[in-house]
Amino acid sequence: MKHVVYLVFLFVSLLNAQDEDKEKQKLKNLQASKNYTWEANKALAEKDFVNAEADYRKAISKSSENAAAPYNLGNAYYTKETFGEAFSRFKQAGELATSKEDKHKAYHNMGNVFMKEKQYEKAVEGYKQALRNDPTDEETRYNLALAQEMLKKQQEEDKKNQDQDEDKKDDKKDQDEEKKEGDNKEDQGDDQKKEGDEGDKEDKKDKEGEGDKKEDNKKPNEGDKPQDQKEQPQQRPSQLSPQQVQNLLEAMQNEEKKVQEKMDAKKVKGVKTKNEKDW
Repeated sequence: MKHVVYLVFLFVSLLNAQDEDKEKQKLKNLQASKNYTWEANKALAEKDFVNAEADYRKAISKSSENAAAPYNLGNAYYTKETFGEAFSRFKQAGELATSKEDKHKAYHNMGNVFMKEKQYEKAVEGYKQALRNDPTDEETRYNLALAQEMLKKQQEEDKKNQDQDEDKKDDKKDQDEEKKEGDNKEDQGDDQKKEGDEGDKEDKKDKEGEGDKKEDNKKPNEGDKPQDQKEQPQQRPSQLSPQQVQNLLEAMQNEEKKVQEKMDAKKVKGVKTKNEKDW
């Protein structure tokens, strides 16, 4: 029984010793983390960002209880306007912080990052969270009011842009409908023109057909003429004998002689003239 009690006591002693070793190692790591943080702060004050960043990372890796290391590294990133990295470190610091004061600082700076990125809704939540840990901080309260005002303006601007987009969509829709109606009218006009052209072609074709018929009627085939309308052969005049020709010439000469004699008789007789007036 004594051996059992001794073994239990020995086991408990070993556990306590291990816990003490762990606690000592934790304190040792925390102290080393603080030392790295101090070195990083010094390098940052000398504007040696590269070495400062390296020392802050070493400090963070050495101890998860040193909230100052990620917080200060976040500030270094914020100064360099590397806001994504800054937010991650401020968030880490807020999760590691054990005091309300440290949590307040971490959330306050997270709100500042959101303000820089114009994420005003998230900034409002960050500042509210900071005020929950320290309601007396007037700077945080002022930043909260500013973030709320900027959020209101942003929402109004978004609504205005949304309304303009809707108006543009409506205008585009109306233009598309008008264009569609115009295209339909043009198509109808083209169809009517096409129908008119086809009608003109048909009329022209019909007229040409009628013209062909009329021309055909005007020019029947010679073989279609009635028998009584065919041209009759002309009779040749009879020929005169030489004696008949001579007699005809003599008769014509006699007629000319008679006419001449009448004319000569008129010349002999003359025409009576009127006497001059008596005194």
